[in-house]
Amino acid sequence: MNQISGKTIVVGLMGWPVSHSKSPAMHNTAAFELGIDLVYVPLPVPPTHVPTAVAGLAALGLRGANVTVPHKQAVLPCLDEVDTAVEHIGAVNTIVVDPHTQRLRGYNTDWSGFLADLAAHHVAVAGRGCFVLGAGGSARAIAYALATAGGRVHILARRPAQAREIAHALGPHFPQEHLSYHDLRELPQLVPQWPAPLVINTTPLGMTPHTDTSVWPAEVLFPAQGVAYDLVYNPAETHFMRQAQAVGAQAINGLGMLLHQGAQAFALWTGQEPNTAVMRRALLQES
Repeated sequence: MNQISGKTIVVGLMGWPVSHSKSPAMHNTAAFELGIDLVYVPLPVPPTHVPTAVAGLAALGLRGANVTVPHKQAVLPCLDEVDTAVEHIGAVNTIVVDPHTQRLRGYNTDWSGFLADLAAHHVAVAGRGCFVLGAGGSARAIAYALATAGGRVHILARRPAQAREIAHALGPHFPQEHLSYHDLRELPQLVPQWPAPLVINTTPLGMTPHTDTSVWPAEVLFPAQGVAYDLVYNPAETHFMRQAQAVGAQAINGLGMLLHQGAQAFALWTGQEPNTAVMRRALLQES
């Protein structure tokens, strides 16, 4: 890795906790490969310290930061400006500090990173039935991405009121038929209406150590022509993915989304496109 000096560009990952993150390996490897004098470090920030920490990015001369749970919404009032996607999604995952003015600008590369990974797996979205399972912070970015790409988006949650809130928040920006919300129990009736649905798990179900759980009902066969996308990437193959693979359907984990959102953030900080193959290898070595 590059030797750190007084000229080193510093960026990091702001969240609580962040010690488990694979992002430092990915970004530091990308910087080394490009010969950029940059270091990416974990920035553990307790929820009560978010405003102070965000202000400290500029005060300490950092170039910016990624933002992860639970701070993606909490940082919003601390920023000087945000991009259009953030205005619609209501969450930030990347902060850029202008090195000349010290103004803080917020971006969301989760949604665009997700679409980039779908494209890498040759998964078409336009006109497709898309089922977003869960209604947390990630679900909002995923629903926005799918609607932007022309999908017919159904948001399903155990608490339908949360799904309704996302649909109503995003609804004004898209044609009415592109967004709907439902109780998760309606999934077996809704999915068969589409011949090749794209089903996205945005919940933590199936994540290590609870690897025997799945958001997909055990008694329902996954559509053989469908695609299962799990935002979980630890383990690399989740129970939800195996349910899809059992009938020959395509199954994708969330590592590629982590990769592509990170690559887009890296470009925002440095003005250079990183080598995603190098970044992917770094992520896999951390697995």
